Amino acid sequence: MEEAQVVESKDGTISVASAFPGHQEAVKDRDHKFLSRAVEEAYHGVDIGHGGPFGAVVVRNDEVVVSCHNMVLKNTDPTAHAEVTAIREACKKLGQIELSDCEIYASCEPCPMCFGAIHLSRIKRLVYGAKAEAAIAIGFDDFIADALRGTGFYQKAHLEIKKADGTGAIIAEEVFEKTKEKFQLY
Repeated sequence: MEEAQVVESKDGTISVASAFPGHQEAVKDRDHKFLSRAVEEAYHGVDIGHGGPFGAVVVRNDEVVVSCHNMVLKNTDPTAHAEVTAIREACKKLGQIELSDCEIYASCEPCPMCFGAIHLSRIKRLVYGAKAEAAIAIGFDDFIADALRGTGFYQKAHLEIKKADGTGAIIAEEVFEKTKEKFQLY
């Protein structure tokens, strides 16, 4: 049997090409199936008035754990994006906060909040459909895609950010030291 071939793309990402004949095509078909489910979920969420056209599916062992859509309008919650909602529901359903044996399929490139949630949940793989620019083009501005890419357009937020100093900073930092024994993460 041949060994796997490591391929580096122009953007610096690295992938491993499997030596098994047809493997890449099978992965492509599988990804298409779950991504299509995320897109269906996006349409469904819009049709019933729950929120924007975004869907996400969490998968474990080739089985859908949860299929969710944007719930911002329904829940009156600006954090109820499809990916965050899917992660919350998957964690509840599986009874765990770490989803390292799961993948997430998102109809659109995740915003920074959703990407942060994906990262914090330890999901092992993200597959997304549309680029953030498709959503930005119809008025969704929560992507901060330009800030992540260094072009700075969305860095002009109307938000003052200041780190506390003095006693406020000290007592906020002490909480970590004083509670560290109570947490055994991952």
